[in-house]
Amino acid sequence: MGLPHCEFTVSEILSMQMSLSIYGTEIDTGVFPASYAVARHGWLALLAELRHPVRHEIYQCVGLGPDGETLLTDTAWIGDENAENLVVAIAATHGVEGFAGSAIQLDLLQGISKHQLDIPNDTAILLIHALTPWGYAWSRRCDGDGVDLNRNAVDFSQPLPENPDYDKLRDWLFVADTGQRQQAFADFSWQYGRVALEKAISGGQYRDPSGPFYGGSAPAHGRLVCEDLIQRHNLAQRRVAVVDLHTGLGPYGYGEIICDHRPDSAGAAVAQSWYGDSVTLPLAGTSSSVPKLGLLDYLWHANMNPQSCYVTLEFGTYSTDHLFEVLLRDHQLWAAEDNHDQRFAHSMVMRHHFCPNDNAWQEMVLFRARQVLGQALRGVSS
Repeated sequence: MGLPHCEFTVSEILSMQMSLSIYGTEIDTGVFPASYAVARHGWLALLAELRHPVRHEIYQCVGLGPDGETLLTDTAWIGDENAENLVVAIAATHGVEGFAGSAIQLDLLQGISKHQLDIPNDTAILLIHALTPWGYAWSRRCDGDGVDLNRNAVDFSQPLPENPDYDKLRDWLFVADTGQRQQAFADFSWQYGRVALEKAISGGQYRDPSGPFYGGSAPAHGRLVCEDLIQRHNLAQRRVAVVDLHTGLGPYGYGEIICDHRPDSAGAAVAQSWYGDSVTLPLAGTSSSVPKLGLLDYLWHANMNPQSCYVTLEFGTYSTDHLFEVLLRDHQLWAAEDNHDQRFAHSMVMRHHFCPNDNAWQEMVLFRARQVLGQALRGVSS
């Protein structure tokens, strides 16, 4: 039986065609840096090569790096400062995740410098590099006060959110016996469900500075940087696509586009129109991420017009159970004293979980990041 005869006009055929433009053809995993200091040096060097107008601003962070280095968040506005459309790429919201975030920004800067990526008219790019520089330098996810920046966007003038399930599990988080802890987690999951377990541990808590996913008691460095940029550049009046670069959750090497806008919101609709059906929404239960308290997203949501959206580009590495074990060990070591060698050894474990030294994983990250940032540029400029 033959195929049915169909007739289409030229315009109909063209409308069916998918257009994909990924800047660059070669993928150089050499952009993955050896350290925060190396990443910053390379970032500044590439920035200096650009022919576009660039406004570079620096925000100093409290504390020093492991070699006594000053810790800085760098921002670069690339293009017309009066552009109505803006793509924002954020690296190291969670410090140790900056190894991949820096690589993506370095790859982007190379693409611009080599004219492999064109910035559309009336559009600019804002790079925020090392939003949590202390955690980046020390290979920790938090800042020097143990604060998780991505749980810090709450109103500290009001009673802080509570997470009673974290309190139920807290003692088990610091038990030395891994088997006992995992059994306690399994029992909790059996009684309340896996989602409840993940929300209890990672949803955010505001009582335990030594514990994981602590949201703090005041605005953290990275939050203050974002608030300053939003206000001084009047970003609420522009069309903005924010892509916050993260690692450590989800399928190995895949970059999941996580949208924490409400499913029925304008922001969610914009995200789906720009990035397609690969967008996942924690509040709709379609994401590898459970809903969380105090996300940096919420700070930006409050300063966005209906034509803008914020997404997290999350690159998977290893299992969530492994993530919890690696992070809990990190917090156990930093809650103790006089254990420099143990902390240093575990910092390598942290780095391996959040940025595997695997050429295939790194290639997947750079390719997917090029795709999503290209989508962001096209979407915000259309």
